[in-house]
Amino acid sequence: MAQSPGADTVKVNADTVAQKDLIDVARSILNIKPRKISYTEKKKVYFTILPISSSDGRSGGRALFTSTTAAVYLGDPETTNLSSFTFTPYFNLKGRYGLPIRSNIWLNNNQWNIVGDTRVLVYPQYTWGLGGNQSEDDRFLVNYRYLRFYQTVLKKIKPYFYAGIGYNLDYYMDIEDDGATNLHNFTNYNYGTSTGQDVLASGATVNLLYDTRKNSINPLPGAYANVVYRVNTRVLGSHNNWQSLYIDVRKYISLNNSGPKNVLAFWSYYWTSLTPGTPYLNLPSLGWEPYQRSGRGFVQNRYRGQRLAYFETEYRRDVTRNGLLGFVLFGNVNSVTEANSHNFVYWHPAGGGGLRFKFNKKSGTNISLDYGASKHYSAIYLNVGETF
Repeated sequence: MAQSPGADTVKVNADTVAQKDLIDVARSILNIKPRKISYTEKKKVYFTILPISSSDGRSGGRALFTSTTAAVYLGDPETTNLSSFTFTPYFNLKGRYGLPIRSNIWLNNNQWNIVGDTRVLVYPQYTWGLGGNQSEDDRFLVNYRYLRFYQTVLKKIKPYFYAGIGYNLDYYMDIEDDGATNLHNFTNYNYGTSTGQDVLASGATVNLLYDTRKNSINPLPGAYANVVYRVNTRVLGSHNNWQSLYIDVRKYISLNNSGPKNVLAFWSYYWTSLTPGTPYLNLPSLGWEPYQRSGRGFVQNRYRGQRLAYFETEYRRDVTRNGLLGFVLFGNVNSVTEANSHNFVYWHPAGGGGLRFKFNKKSGTNISLDYGASKHYSAIYLNVGETF
């Protein structure tokens, strides 16, 4: 899609068919006429609220959760990206519950981008140790409480390109074993695996961002690249000195210039620990990247290592011209390095498909219902917004 020089928005040809969402359907059924929006209300907040009980594709159990997404323009909509705030409290019937809050704020004319991720979790979860060749049955249940506080501030350097700094805090409390053995003996890893130990990782980050997407909730054709270099130090309270690097690249290609959405989306990330001393629970792990959306078709945390490589492709298509209903087809593959050789040896593929229901056409928010499967696992995933 063409991009006009000097502009901070991606131009997309408009479709003449009026868009429709589930709110319109409800209004039609209940015979409610929409209220006219005045010019002064252009900055109104668009809410998406989804309370539901479903299978938890990440852990394999049942879960009760409510996902609330608020989207608003904090500047001129022609030159400012849509800001989003997401609050997703949930309770897993296997004893897992959490209060995650995420924000992606764009100030007027995209001069500043402020990204936040705060979570309070109780998180019993299986781990399979390091490397990519463990048996499905060779697993260990580790329980802990978890506090995350990530904040990043980025300044526009030139159109689409940002640089900034941030602070990342991970605090793992009361790491417990399953009664039969302990995490250290199971993993043969020396950092952050002692029973009953608290693990604190506190570090500064250097961040680079390139983003031509107008709306991160439902990305239109464009590109995204994010680099995060993290330095954890005892000066900031970290129990160990260690460093990591995370590189995330995405590309969205429109296969038509007008009409129903017809998009190919590509996602790849590389996550590596750069030094010894990284706590076990901070090592790269499938499904634990910043937004916890990778690895559809795998249980979260299935593969962990010093380095992780991930690739995913998704085809997105509207079924109806009004955007109310759509579908996706996806495939992904991942690999982690082996504990001894530090090489990528085993590659694990998965694939699936899903439906998209337009919940709020003004913010572009979809309800996503996906089914993913790999060799030893399959699950249904229900989310608000696209996977990436």
